[in-house]
Amino acid sequence: MIKKVGVIGSGTMGSGIAQVAATAGCSVKLYDTNTAALEKSEIALDKVLSRLIEKNRIDTTEKQRIQDNISYVTSLSELGDSELTIEAIIENLEIKQQVFTALESYVSDTAIIASNTSSLSIASIASSLQKPERCIGIHFFNPAPLMKLVEVIPAIQTSDVVLDSITQTIKDWKKVVAVAKDTPGFIVNRVARPFYGESLRIYEEGIADIAHIDTALKALGGFRMGPFELMDFIGNDVNYTVTETVFEAFYFDPRYKPSFTQKRLSEAGYLGRKTGKGYYHYDSNGKLASQNVKSKIVSTSNEEVSKDAVSQYIFDRVLVMLINEAADALFWNIASAEDIDNAMTKGVNYPKGLLQWADEKGIDWCVTQLDILYDEYHEDRYRCSPLLRKLQKNSANFFIN
Repeated sequence: MIKKVGVIGSGTMGSGIAQVAATAGCSVKLYDTNTAALEKSEIALDKVLSRLIEKNRIDTTEKQRIQDNISYVTSLSELGDSELTIEAIIENLEIKQQVFTALESYVSDTAIIASNTSSLSIASIASSLQKPERCIGIHFFNPAPLMKLVEVIPAIQTSDVVLDSITQTIKDWKKVVAVAKDTPGFIVNRVARPFYGESLRIYEEGIADIAHIDTALKALGGFRMGPFELMDFIGNDVNYTVTETVFEAFYFDPRYKPSFTQKRLSEAGYLGRKTGKGYYHYDSNGKLASQNVKSKIVSTSNEEVSKDAVSQYIFDRVLVMLINEAADALFWNIASAEDIDNAMTKGVNYPKGLLQWADEKGIDWCVTQLDILYDEYHEDRYRCSPLLRKLQKNSANFFIN
């Protein structure tokens, strides 16, 4: 069992991973070259644990135990005794490779080196190591202590021993594991693209404004946040970069095409909550302000359509695109059906798994909706997954046969 863990990067994600490992009883060394960042991380952890005490989830003894399990270091060499080191730094392949190359000179031959990347190739990161078989992707979701899902991504170089060890370790840390193939976006950041992309497309076509789209998906779909609220929460710079990365990595497949709307917001510095302005306006505490950014709607039809009908259209269109992406992920063996649905419910809090949703809506409905979109636009973006057509032909479902 892994007991000594190193974490590289003391930002929100790295600090959260350190808390998770420390809570599970591991001895954790949190590394950062920025002393001020380490101090900020230590202060933030104290506040988080104090809040847990107020909510009667832990006591003062447990708080002290968790804090004692974490030490803060500024030299990479101090991670030398770690059995597992998880990198959680900037999403830049060259920088990650440089860090991994340096780290390998300090750790033992049996130490596992992992990346928390959300979209970069694990095989590319592993290639920087003398022993690439020790490398694996361990993708936590923010905030790491609260989100149940962890995607585990073996590279083609990763040994089965390392995969088995990490899978068991993450389960020991009380997380739900979804094993994913090393492809762009893995499960969640691939399957979730239409939630943002198709909503942006609907807005850009002038079908509805931002607030209407958000409201429709929350009211009819049960999503906790609308796509524009969520993009503002994530940060338009971060969300756009992930979309752009996935788009390029899939050889510019139109299904993942980024939006000029989001690109312009990012360029303008309208990044969402963290800058006070994005698709909406926010106050100094990050709360939605009374004055929102107004949508610019272009009328595309002279027909009067009820607001309810438009809401239903928005929900159906975004949902079927999400289902299609989940079906294609299963078709290409990115992950099992169970892991795909678990990833979306426990990684991004979707109200239900997309493949389960497809079964409930009916495979015929899914194929028909996609074909209607394709017939209207004649864009490859709306091509129906071969798996959905196969299920329709065989009168089968994903889970209920």
